[in-house]
Amino acid sequence: MFQDEARFGRISDIRRCWAPKPIRPLCQGMLTHEYTYAYGAVDVCTGELDSLILPQVNTICMQVFIDEVAARHPKSHIVMVMDGAGWHRSDELNVPDGMRILHLPPYAPELNSMEHVWDELREKFFHTLVFDSLDALENQLVLALKTLESNHDRVHSIVAWDWIINSLKK
Repeated sequence: MFQDEARFGRISDIRRCWAPKPIRPLCQGMLTHEYTYAYGAVDVCTGELDSLILPQVNTICMQVFIDEVAARHPKSHIVMVMDGAGWHRSDELNVPDGMRILHLPPYAPELNSMEHVWDELREKFFHTLVFDSLDALENQLVLALKTLESNHDRVHSIVAWDWIINSLKK
């Protein structure tokens, strides 16, 4: 499984869009410093996605997440691939039985297929949206994560990179 966290906040991401001439589309914009964090881990072989929404990125929240993943897959041996964030390498992090942590090289987010799940989530579920509150943003995030968690084929098409799948076959 490949694991990563993503920050979601009440900040709009204005993107280009099509409109017939001479119409100029108007999009609301917002810059607020309120954030929540999504933790996710994806099985690149099946497209199964596990996620949690937590208030911070730290060792305590990371522990909650990996314990939850282990509980969801009690009979599996999981190799969790993740970056080298401080809370991933903390001595206080207790790796559950049946799980092994494998760290990616520094400064190589392009090797983590979970990054592309976040891109898909932002593009398809948060495109040009403005939220009245952090609760409204979290409601949208729950909807987006549940949608992706229930569609293994869609997630698999995003994360099943040839080099990963081929390395697992060896």
